[in-house]
Amino acid sequence: MSHFEIDKVRGREVLDCRGAPTVEVDILTKGGAVGRASVPSGLSTSKYEAVEVRDGGFRYGGKGVLNAVKNVNGKIGPRLSGTDVRNQKEIDDLLISLDGTEDKSGLGSNAILGVSLASARAAAEASNLPLYKYLGNSDAKVLPIPLLNILGGGKLAGIDLEIQECIIMPTGAKSFREAMAVSTEVYFELGTIIARKYGKIALSVGDDGSYTPNIKDVRVAYDLIMEAIDSLGYGEKVSLAMDAASSHFYDADKKGYSLHGDLLSTGEMIDLYMDLIAQYHIVSIEDPLDQDDFEGYSELTTKSKIQIVGDDFFATNPSRLRKAIETGSANAVLLKVNQIGTLTEAL
Repeated sequence: MSHFEIDKVRGREVLDCRGAPTVEVDILTKGGAVGRASVPSGLSTSKYEAVEVRDGGFRYGGKGVLNAVKNVNGKIGPRLSGTDVRNQKEIDDLLISLDGTEDKSGLGSNAILGVSLASARAAAEASNLPLYKYLGNSDAKVLPIPLLNILGGGKLAGIDLEIQECIIMPTGAKSFREAMAVSTEVYFELGTIIARKYGKIALSVGDDGSYTPNIKDVRVAYDLIMEAIDSLGYGEKVSLAMDAASSHFYDADKKGYSLHGDLLSTGEMIDLYMDLIAQYHIVSIEDPLDQDDFEGYSELTTKSKIQIVGDDFFATNPSRLRKAIETGSANAVLLKVNQIGTLTEAL
């Protein structure tokens, strides 16, 4: 058993893929296994997500995480010494108890999640298993169809397009390898088309690498993407999708959505989505409506008969997911461990 017992917990501040500080945690077992995890942090977030602890002040624009790191090293680490790293629920329950808040704002979801994920990685290492098999058992072997944002707006880009992600899904690919090859070819072809129509300056990219030509209408975005798909002859292999991230252009005071220069009601938004689905054969829409509009989600899910995904809508929160199941609001969930704060709760 000592082979799996936690010996040391070490937290540190590192920079994530956006150059912003985040928490990284190492967990070392007495048997010599090491689990390391860096905490992801979303740019477009839900008000229902678990709360990170940030330092404030001038350093890193207030985004430093030294206080969260102190919580890892000073408050969490000593309490986990000698714990069997395979006891994920026991570890996560202890983290939740130590924090003592509903939203994990006590120790910080970034401190808690770093330890939770590092524990799973250490357990996998100590068990001589890759992480996906440790979590998914020996039957784990299938990768999902990837969704790739290739033209972006909203909070991820510096243009006036409110819709956050115009996405391609290689639904006709026979393997993950083919899916990525086809998608990459469409991305490069889209860049060629954008440069030809708008000039090379339009090849600037957004937060996650998506093209951001200076357009305002989502239909123009999908026309460009369809042109790239058709020019490669991939009409049978590639479908279109969307992450609207609509809570970010929903005006709670006016009870409407500021889109394309107009203020649209929930009903008008649903009509717009239905038109886009029909015109572009969109197969998946993420966060199409405000994160509190369960009724609207239910109506769109019933009418559209496509994949309606909850990200900000669910915030990987079991209680919100339960309510949505009861009301028929959305039919797919985007799983993000950082939204809820521990691996056990996410699973």
